Amino acid sequence: MASTDRPIADENLTAELTRSLAPTAAGLFSAGTLHDTLQRTVDLAVETIEGCDFAGIFMLDGDSISTPVHTDPIVIEIDALQHRVGEGPCLAAITESATFYAYDLVDDAQWPRFGPLASSMGVRSALALALSANGIRGALNLYARYPSAFGVIDRGKGLVLAILAGVSLSAAGSRHEEERQIITLRAGLVSREVIGQAEGILMERERITSDQAFDILRRASQHLNVKLRDVAQDLVDTGESPETGTSK
Repeated sequence: MASTDRPIADENLTAELTRSLAPTAAGLFSAGTLHDTLQRTVDLAVETIEGCDFAGIFMLDGDSISTPVHTDPIVIEIDALQHRVGEGPCLAAITESATFYAYDLVDDAQWPRFGPLASSMGVRSALALALSANGIRGALNLYARYPSAFGVIDRGKGLVLAILAGVSLSAAGSRHEEERQIITLRAGLVSREVIGQAEGILMERERITSDQAFDILRRASQHLNVKLRDVAQDLVDTGESPETGTSK
């Protein structure tokens, strides 16, 4: 039978989750790149959730699916199976933005096509937790060889891990965008410096103004069908004036 996760109130469970929260958060936030964060998420799932034998992240983009990270190739096969038959806990988690737990896939009533096929491949129970960050539609999927593998503590840990993964994904995405902007800015500054050097060479050599020197570089770029920065770099490196074609 499948169901959404239940509220966790037990004090011992709360204490257990609190003990595992700090190292889990530290591991995720120190992962680095977006891919590293995703991989660390599934690695931590297997390491810290007792019932979990395999883990992966299932991503949905329109009609396309992908499993960018996993701990075992069987995860890719199970994810692809869900997409092929059009049902399963992972798809349900993404569609409903909720957590789904399949106690035993052999006779799970919610997924009658997916369940028996998955169990024949060696997966008897599954825990799927919606994962959303930076427009991503996905699920953290935990699979087990045995039925009823995920106890209350396991499900609680899975929920905490999915929440932390979403936060760290947002942070990783922000870092990626910031790094991209820095690289773009740096490239722009380098380009302006090289173009300025090339203009200076032409101004000195031809006794012309800055605007006239830039116009020579512009016409050479069009004539040679290469970027203006590359025309300027070639002039700086070789000292040879660029070809501009027919003068205008």
